Amino acid sequence: MTGSTGNTLRFDARTRRVVLVAARFNAALVDQLVAGATQAWREHGGDAARLIVERVPGAFELPLAAKMFAASGRVDAVVALGCVIRGDTPHFDFVAGECARGLMDAGLQTGVPVVFGVLTTENQAQAEVRADVARMNKGRESMEAALEMIGLLAPPPPKSTRAVGRGKKKGVRR
Repeated sequence: MTGSTGNTLRFDARTRRVVLVAARFNAALVDQLVAGATQAWREHGGDAARLIVERVPGAFELPLAAKMFAASGRVDAVVALGCVIRGDTPHFDFVAGECARGLMDAGLQTGVPVVFGVLTTENQAQAEVRADVARMNKGRESMEAALEMIGLLAPPPPKSTRAVGRGKKKGVRR
């Protein structure tokens, strides 16, 4: 992901199918991530009918849902969106760490891009900056990372597989 507010790369989402798996915990922030990801999807030509949004209780549940979708063969990528804000207990470390590990495993086990779009911040103010659609929305960045990985792992087929040229038999490639 770029770490900036703008991306000049263009992706073709027209024929792709992506699922956003979004946590309900910290919903006000996660909803902004979903909005940013959805906006990026549309800007890259994605059809609203080919973007699935599924909710799970929290960040800890994201890996299981992501793996289910990635293994289904019905999507080109999964974008996991959530928000875990550090508190006074070790709860943050357990949830954030296991969420990251589980999402990485889901992608590695299935070969389908699974993007970590989970905010892991020290405080509410940091989370608000990273979720704000008008600023550095990590939902947008996560969608663009997913589209880039789709292109890397599953490039479009060549425009033509027909042989061209004199003296070649039809259907034989050079």
